Amino acid sequence: MNDARQRREVAWFFAIAFLVLAAGIGLRNPWPADEPRFVLVAKQMWDSGEWLFPHRGHELYADKPPLFFWLLGLAHAVVRDWTWSFLLPSLAAAMATLYLAYDLARRLWSHRAGLWAAIAVLACAQFLYQAKRAQIDPVVAGFITLGVYGIARHVLTGPAWRWYWIGCFAAGLGVISKGVGFLALLALVPYALMRMRRWNGLADLGTGNGWRWSGGALAFLAAIAVWFVPMIATALTSGDPEHRAYVQELLFKQTATRYTSAWHHTQPAWYFLEVIAGFWLPFSLALPWLFPRWRDAFRQRDARVWLPLGWALLVLAFFSASPGKRDMYILPMLPMVAVAAGPYLQDITASKLFRASLFALVVAMGVVFAAGGIVALTGDPGFESKLESERGLDAAHDALWWLLAATGGAVLAACAWWRRDALKAAAVGLSLLVVVLFSGTAVLLDAENSSRGVMERGRALAGDATLGLVGWKEQNLLQARGPVEEFGFKRPVGEQLRAGIAWMSQAPESRRLFVLDAALDDCVLRDRGQRVGTANRRTWWLLDASAIAPACRPSGR
Repeated sequence: MNDARQRREVAWFFAIAFLVLAAGIGLRNPWPADEPRFVLVAKQMWDSGEWLFPHRGHELYADKPPLFFWLLGLAHAVVRDWTWSFLLPSLAAAMATLYLAYDLARRLWSHRAGLWAAIAVLACAQFLYQAKRAQIDPVVAGFITLGVYGIARHVLTGPAWRWYWIGCFAAGLGVISKGVGFLALLALVPYALMRMRRWNGLADLGTGNGWRWSGGALAFLAAIAVWFVPMIATALTSGDPEHRAYVQELLFKQTATRYTSAWHHTQPAWYFLEVIAGFWLPFSLALPWLFPRWRDAFRQRDARVWLPLGWALLVLAFFSASPGKRDMYILPMLPMVAVAAGPYLQDITASKLFRASLFALVVAMGVVFAAGGIVALTGDPGFESKLESERGLDAAHDALWWLLAATGGAVLAACAWWRRDALKAAAVGLSLLVVVLFSGTAVLLDAENSSRGVMERGRALAGDATLGLVGWKEQNLLQARGPVEEFGFKRPVGEQLRAGIAWMSQAPESRRLFVLDAALDDCVLRDRGQRVGTANRRTWWLLDASAIAPACRPSGR
């Protein structure tokens, strides 16, 4: 294949990938979980100019290091609109991850292997979903992929010391994104074992390069120092006890304790095997064909296959050992598993059984969406009532169900048109599903999912009064319009309500409370409050001073 044709194929692939991954940007605001929190933290950094110590409202936010918030701020600096900018870091990281997977497999085998590796990443439900969310995981996966890429280029196709140092630096950036960026450095473990066993495919790096190898550690620490050194210096010299508490929380509870004694998301040791089987579809369909090929590569001591694959297994073991597990934790594994699959996927996808399985999967997805939409439009199934009640949707508004039916119909139409070419039918059908579904739901569900609608209604009812938020979530503060006050996020809601009542009593004519239904107690006269509406399965009320029971009003108010 000539170079011009290869360039065209790569250009077409990345153009399609960009279309699929960028669809929906600008059509919605941040949605739970996590998106409103991260965007709120970044917005407060931008507004305050405080970039070392993240805040959520008045409180310091120590759950995550700040690099992702900096990237959100950088995107906003370019676009100057949070609605358009908040998804850009995830998009950029996803596109970079695809390119790194392509380029590494291309260098190890061929252009065709690289293209199949990138297709395998893109053809993964978990990757598509995470890449279209403003969460840290796509970004940390991008940094980890760059880290492994740099190390692999050095030890498999090198010597390439600069790429080794870049890889170590990227691992450090991953650490100040989510702490687990150091996992990229585990690629040196299979390399060391393979070098001792004299595996095939390793680069001749010579001897006497101790100082160059040490440069990787320096690059890793230098990336972490970009944030850690000024942060720790400020915390130790500012005299602010909150800064010291931030360091304690971040370095111990949110890292070591979260891993060794997780207090939520506990799952069994085999949990990630279920994730790979289900959330990595349709790529995971190829695994039964890949296992014997990987076995043969192991017997042949092929480091090109088993360095990325061995690294992925180490990551799987690392996360499986912790009691706390979430499906997106193993997202960084995917690009290297795809690289290890790259040289085999062309033959595997030529299999009639594989094509039949893939075609059946896509048809089944089309049937599920089309049938679900049609049943909701023509009847009153339980899932329709449940979704409409939980999401505050107008029962008479059928646009969501028309969208599902149309999406499923488009997938089925693609399968019917390209029924003789399962790969093309799957590519077109799944692309239509992602583009139409994500774009359509972004428009239809944004007012409720982002809390934009309920905050607009609250502001309309309150007029020019300052809103005091009680029992609030990040999306409420992020979407608040006009003057607003809050009384702590982690503070118990009962204490928030008492503080809010005292605050409102100081200027009852110009202050109102915006209160979560679950926070209302005997101090609130519900018949004198105004029910604002529902968002994210939570109901909100607007209270003025008359809605507070006399016994709960401050003396003399």
